[in-house]
Formats: sequence, structure tokens, C-alpha cells
Amino acid sequence: MNHSIMKHTYLIAICVLSTVISSCGVATSHIRHNSLGLKPRIVVLTDIAPADWEPDDMESAVRLMAYADMLEVEALITSGGWNSSNIVYRVGWKDSLNSIINAYEKDLPGLMKRSGQGSFRSLKIESGKQEIGYWPSADYMRSRVMVGSLELGQRMIGADNRSEGSDHIIALADESDERPIWILAWGGANTFAQAVWQVEQDRTPEEVKAFLKKFRVYTITDQDVPLGNPDVSFEFSSHQRLRRDFPQDLMFLWDESAWQSQNGIGASNWKDYEEHIQGHGNLGKVYPRYKWGVEDDTPSFLHVLPNGLNDPSVPEMIGWGGYFEFILGADQTTRCHTNHSGSQKAVSKKYERYFYPAVFNDFAARMDWAASGIGNRNPVVNVNGSQSLKIIQMDVMPGESVCLDACRTYDPDGDLLSFRWWHMQESGTWEGPVEIYRSDSDVAEIKIPEDTSGKTIHIICEVTDSGVPSLSSYRRIILNVCLSPDRNSPKSARLPQPKA
Repeated sequence: MNHSIMKHTYLIAICVLSTVISSCGVATSHIRHNSLGLKPRIVVLTDIAPADWEPDDMESAVRLMAYADMLEVEALITSGGWNSSNIVYRVGWKDSLNSIINAYEKDLPGLMKRSGQGSFRSLKIESGKQEIGYWPSADYMRSRVMVGSLELGQRMIGADNRSEGSDHIIALADESDERPIWILAWGGANTFAQAVWQVEQDRTPEEVKAFLKKFRVYTITDQDVPLGNPDVSFEFSSHQRLRRDFPQDLMFLWDESAWQSQNGIGASNWKDYEEHIQGHGNLGKVYPRYKWGVEDDTPSFLHVLPNGLNDPSVPEMIGWGGYFEFILGADQTTRCHTNHSGSQKAVSKKYERYFYPAVFNDFAARMDWAASGIGNRNPVVNVNGSQSLKIIQMDVMPGESVCLDACRTYDPDGDLLSFRWWHMQESGTWEGPVEIYRSDSDVAEIKIPEDTSGKTIHIICEVTDSGVPSLSSYRRIILNVCLSPDRNSPKSARLPQPKA
């Protein structure tokens, strides 16, 4: 046996030994989820309308309700968008949103069984901070429905454009809460632009900057311009003003990829929605047939969803909601995090196609719970003893081999698990190949290339169960390669401790 083979065999043995030492053979049926922390805060700006007018916002709203245990819905603001191009948004259209909340209320007993929740907190407590896993009451959801800007364009911004929605956004920012607030623009973001204008009127520049830094904006294309009007340019949109005037203080994600993929792939697989979504529970009964595309607004909250795959505040960290780089936007005037063309769009499309089956199955399983209170649940990923959803950061040395141990991962339903460890090249600063030994095992060995000093390597632990439908869970590990390796430290298969 040559020296390299002997060395590799030794490293594998160390990895296997680490599995034995960690006592992973014990039964896991008694293990309960650890606290996963607080939910991400979201504000939805939706131009929702009746299904016969334009059904995609209704479809996305149904899916959002199915994930109400994962996202803290701070506001559901009905406002102008492409649905109301060249007209004033019809306030009565928000009844479509109320009908979905009514369906959510009827399905809550089944949904709550998914996490073993037996009751609701008071509305006052619900209006505080919510932990991941808590299903809020329908009364809470109704209390978050309000009207925002009814017309499009930055020409509308001013004293006459103030609304309950813009006032509420300001009030949210003034709360004592360090979590960022995600503005998810399913229509136009005019209501948020109005809130910024209001703050500018009575606060100092430093206070305005502090206000803006509390927010992240994810827009589904630019819907603060009328659809189908060739004479209207991006200068019409309040989005452009936000990007132009606050490039350093406001994180702005302009999606021109994920929504198109969701539309197109969803439409081409519509039979799956008919079979697994429509008619499943009361939410499924109000899930309409698509007209133009399927759920094109959904990627906005998939990007924020806490599933262990990405940190949404790092747009280059690819997740279920696409991939973004800070480049010149489609308006050829302002810069933001976007994916409208070139390599950025190619990367985003690649992963939108890759993740689509897992994204759909996840939704379908939740609709099973809505319908009957029975369904599949996601595996719980534990890497090197860490069971949270936070990104794991590890300091490593060039040339060393590192073991990543997920043997304590388990499935709450007792399903069989399959493992896939893979290198997400586009997210890290090292884009070359990385050898992963035992990539289909619960314990993997990563060989750090010699010439990676100062680079970052992103490894994804993807775990899929054998349930119906099969569900996937994730954990991202970022390997930070040190600039100057310590020659006195061992280079063989040590188990670094995660920082998160």
C-alpha cells in the first residue's frame, strides 16, 4: 500500500472513530427540537386581486400561510402593483386576502399538530416576538392586514400618499428589536418608499440612515411601473429612487430570475399542484388555478425562510430564493443586489431548477398537515453537535483534512435518511474543486486544497428522508482557510468546533 493510500485510510478511520465516540447509535425517537430562535420578520406588500383577475398573489398567500410557523408576518399590506396597472388599486381586493386567512383559521388545528402546539398566546403576546415553530392565530393575521399606497410611481410620494401601511412600517422600525425587517414586494414597494419619505421629513440624516439599516427589500421585478406601457421608464418607479439615494444604507434585492423560474416550472408541473395542493384542506380549496404563471411572488419569502441553507442578509449565499450579486441593475442606472442577466442569472437559474423539487415537496407536505393533521416532517440536521439553523463557521488550514460529523441527525418520523455533502462553488471565494470523501455518508471528510489560503469554501450538508413526499433539510458550513497555517498543529482529521 502506498503512502497516500495509507494516509487516506487513516483519515477515514479517524472519521469513523469520531462517529463511534459521539454515541450516535442511541435511539433518537425521544429527542425533541431544540429552540431554533426567533422567526425572521417580514412585511408583505401585495397587489392581491380576485382569482379571475390575477391569481398568483392568492397562490403565494396560501403558501405563506402554510409557513406561518417559520416567518413572523409583521404586516400584510395591500397596495398597487401590476395587477392595478393604469388604475387605482381597488381596496375591496383585500377581501381575497381575508378569505385566505379564514381558510388558514380552519386548517390551524391540523397545522398545529405538525409542531405539537396545543393553544395560542394572547394577541398582545403574539404581537411581540415569535419563536420558530409557533403558529400564530388567525386573529393575529387579521390584525396585520392593512392598506398601503393605492397608486404607482415616485410621483405619488408625499403627504397625500400616507397610509396605514406606511405608518405601520415606521412603527415596526421603532420597536426594540434587533432583527432586520424584510420588505417583500409582491407588487410595488411604493408604500415602503412613502415610509422612508415620512421619516425624512422629521428625522436627522443620521436617524434616517439608522432607519434604513433596519430593513432589507426583496422586490419581485419592478412593479412600481405600469405593466405594458412602453412609454414608462424605470425613472417612474420609487424603487429607483431608493436604490439611487441610499445605495450604502439600504439592502435592496431586485429579483429578475427566481420569479420567472417559479412561474415557468410551476406552470409546466401544474398537474402536481392539482394533485397535491388544490383541495388539500381549506387552504387548498382557495388555491386558484394559475393564469399567467404559478406563485411568482413566492421566492421573496423562500429567500428569507430559515432552513439552514442560507443567511438571507448575505445575498450571494444561494438559497431557495435565488442568487444575487451587487451589480448595475436592469435600469442601467442604479446598483443593487440583482440577477437580471449574465453569469448572475445563469447561477440563479441553475439552483432554482435544482431546488424546485425539494421546495415543492416541502409545500405539499405542509398541505397534508393542513388537510388531515398528518404528514411528513423534515429531518433535523446536526453537524458536529450543532443542531441550530445558523451557518457554521470553521477555521481550517491549507492542505488539512477535516471531518464533518452529522451522525446525530435524525428524522422525527423515523424515516430513513440519505446524505449528500457538496461544494457550493458560487458562494465562496474558492471556486476550484474540493475533494469530499464519503459524500453520501453521515460523516464526511473534506480535503482542503493547498492553495486556498485566505479563501472561503462553502459546504452544504443536504439530508433527505424516505417519507412521502420526501423532504430535505440543510446545513451550510463555511470553511475559512487561514492565511498562515500553524505548522505545529496536526493536519489529520480533527473535528473543529462550530462557531455558531
